Amino acid sequence: MSEDVHAERRRKERRVGVAVPVAALALVAAVWLSLEVSRSDPDNGPARSAPEVSLPSSLPGFRANAWFLPDDDLLGFVEIPGGPFLMGSDPKVDPMAYDIERWSPSSPQAEVDVPTFYIGRYEVTVAQFLTFVRATSYRTVDAALRERPDHPMDGVTWPGAIAYARWLEKQLRASPDTPHPIAEALERGWHVGLPSEPEWEKAARGTDGRIYPWGDEPRHDRANFGARSTEAVGTFECPECPYGLSDMSGNVWEWTRSPYQPYPYGPREEGEDLDADALWVMRGGSYADGERNVRAAVRGGADPGVRQPTIGFRLVISKN
Repeated sequence: MSEDVHAERRRKERRVGVAVPVAALALVAAVWLSLEVSRSDPDNGPARSAPEVSLPSSLPGFRANAWFLPDDDLLGFVEIPGGPFLMGSDPKVDPMAYDIERWSPSSPQAEVDVPTFYIGRYEVTVAQFLTFVRATSYRTVDAALRERPDHPMDGVTWPGAIAYARWLEKQLRASPDTPHPIAEALERGWHVGLPSEPEWEKAARGTDGRIYPWGDEPRHDRANFGARSTEAVGTFECPECPYGLSDMSGNVWEWTRSPYQPYPYGPREEGEDLDADALWVMRGGSYADGERNVRAAVRGGADPGVRQPTIGFRLVISKN
């Protein structure tokens, strides 16, 4: 068979999303989703009219006059104090751990020092993303915007999540009503973006190495998993969660800014280089996953152009 035929077969195979057991290919925990994408932002095509989807005039718990961000003192951002936390999984403690969660051949876990940052209390909602789409005529999938406005936005590609983050940063920098701690951080050169893997995992599990955000046992009263659809963000209260965040387990997988690579981190730790041939890490599991895939240390990965109803994101404000 010629090289051209082989190449065409590979291209066809990559056009189809796939879900592969971790054991089969030693992949990131849960699932790999692979699609062929262009070398440019696959969402950012020619400008067009925003889809005919209505924004509500108000939404309980959110500010319609502040891009539908949460109605609290920091617009839904929560400060995560700097310092070390225990990252990775020890199968002696967590029998459900995947090999890819092991920190190194000699040590299943390690202390990782993470500087102070802010993270969204909730996953980015449909109303928030639709506000961005209407303001910019950003090209996206209309169907995802027809979900209920207080549900997590899903079907977003990695570049789409980055585009929303950059747009929101511009709004926060320009607005006189941005809360002082957020405005001050942005003035110091911090940025709105996706969390790194260490930032996400510290926010999810705190400093004590717990298996789930609330403790060491799965609880259906604390997260939306093993279900048929998303729930409104914040539906599940989690008083035991270390920083008062919602849906760090379940609801939708959450993109990070970290390209997938085995632990410990190397030179390719983070970045936004769309020319890189990388799969990007996503965290937290989704409503469709079982208890193993909504643990705080679980690692999923996807091609940056993939769209799935089980993938969304939340934002951070950090030095990176």
